[in-house]
Amino acid sequence: MLNAPFVIVKFSARRALELFHAYNVVRKMDVEKYLRRIGIGDEKFAANEESLRRLHRAHLLSVPFENLDIHWKRRIVLDTTEFYKKIVDDERGGFCYELNGLFNELLAAIGFKTRLISARVFNGTTYGPEFDHAAIVVDGDGEEFLADVGFGAFTAEPLRFELGTEQSDPCGTFFIRKFADDGFEVVQKTDGGKKPQYLFRDIERDLSDFAAMCDFQQTSPESHFTQNKLCSILTENGRKTLTDKKFIVTVGDERSEMPVDSEEEFQAILMGAFNISRS
Repeated sequence: MLNAPFVIVKFSARRALELFHAYNVVRKMDVEKYLRRIGIGDEKFAANEESLRRLHRAHLLSVPFENLDIHWKRRIVLDTTEFYKKIVDDERGGFCYELNGLFNELLAAIGFKTRLISARVFNGTTYGPEFDHAAIVVDGDGEEFLADVGFGAFTAEPLRFELGTEQSDPCGTFFIRKFADDGFEVVQKTDGGKKPQYLFRDIERDLSDFAAMCDFQQTSPESHFTQNKLCSILTENGRKTLTDKKFIVTVGDERSEMPVDSEEEFQAILMGAFNISRS
């Protein structure tokens, strides 16, 4: 019998959980198909800043922010397998829990260290409750970034998780600053000053932690998601947004609006501009 040395490799509990999670993600997810869905299936990626920026922007250019299932009476369940079927197989979009929930899985499968975080969205006067929004903190090249492909008109690329630094993005100038004892505030600079986006604490969350707020967002008459249908996507030079009442296209500084006068017209634009049908 060969008397080979027996080597014991020790991992921390957290690292062991990360490896187990990454293995299960790869096993369940067709990563190449996901990458084809966002238009970059022929590229190679590593867990670094360059890849993160490329993935983030490609996702926003390919997968719309939309709340259509809420209005089509299709319950949204916090299950990444269902997210994958909807976003990749059915070529749909979703809202924050779906989009960032699945993007987080893609990043983990590629080898990034990530953590889901809870954010409280600024509504014009105050901040929403905990778990109002889901975003991601990502480690790339030893630096941390705030990634968010599920907030509609926001950044095109991830923000460095560093305080007070103004960061130029194709969609504007943003910065992250300290808020209270353990919080952080994401702010966009505007011509008129500063526009808060959301607050977050750097605490890792499980997708299931968002379940109650996910139910609220899709069922409560107090939720803005139940008020009107919405489908919006970043383009190379602007954005396309469809609501119950209007279709808005921005190209650079130019903005055009077209009224939507019927459900039939809504469905026609939805298919023509976003390649989504209700069937």
